[in-house]
Amino acid sequence: MRRISPTARKGLLTLHLVTSLGWLGADLVLLTLGIAVQRGADPAVVYPVTALVGTVLFAPLSVLVWLVGVASALLTPWGLWRYRWVLVKLVLTTVLVGLVLFLLTPNLRHAGAVGAALPARDRADLVIAPAVSTSLMIIATVLSTYKPWGRRPAAQPARAGRGSNP
Repeated sequence: MRRISPTARKGLLTLHLVTSLGWLGADLVLLTLGIAVQRGADPAVVYPVTALVGTVLFAPLSVLVWLVGVASALLTPWGLWRYRWVLVKLVLTTVLVGLVLFLLTPNLRHAGAVGAALPARDRADLVIAPAVSTSLMIIATVLSTYKPWGRRPAAQPARAGRGSNP
């Protein structure tokens, strides 16, 4: 795939950072709202807000972060498969997006619809899920910052003249 100019790469990185920070911020809002209900806030008021944040902000941002991240990997020298840290981030983000779209968002909508009638076990899930996803987003951020592990062995460039047969 064609590489992009340094200016375009910086623009893509900026977009990835902004969408990722927005996703993390929305996740922290969901966590805060879930904790507020656990501490006595009115679920009939809080859960419709969580449903709104989850469906209008959190879920779309999760997809956007994944798309921009994949585009960044494919259009820059990092590549999608070359480095372990990129691959781990891809797997983490893909799992998170799947969980957001297929589990958390429907649960948030349900909580918004039933409000105070939501069972205690389901209320706990609305705290645990954002706490776990926040932790995984922080791990992804650490991977992006420190870029551990180097290249994957299959992605190592072959050295000329070393053990090669003509």
